[in-house]
Amino acid sequence: MVITRVRVMSVAKIFAIISAVFGLIAGVLMFLSFSVGGMAEAAQADPGLAWVAGLGALAIVVLPIFYGVIGFIAGALYAWIYNVAARFVGGIEIETR
Repeated sequence: MVITRVRVMSVAKIFAIISAVFGLIAGVLMFLSFSVGGMAEAAQADPGLAWVAGLGALAIVVLPIFYGVIGFIAGALYAWIYNVAARFVGGIEIETR
């Protein structure tokens, strides 16, 4: 079986979902580092800097959306390039049982 063409929107949607999951993971890690580090630093240096911890919470929302949009664009671009390249070299061969 040879994959000679992929649907651009199908690949773009899958890339968007996978990228959004990675964005969520990055957002959670950023939240943890900003919350722990930001609160400790703000408590010692200047209590007015407590808003830094809120940036971590914002990252949980913003990063999955940002990563998802970039993943969608990248997936569409990769699928289009794959379709063009597969015309010249024949595509990816897979074996099923």
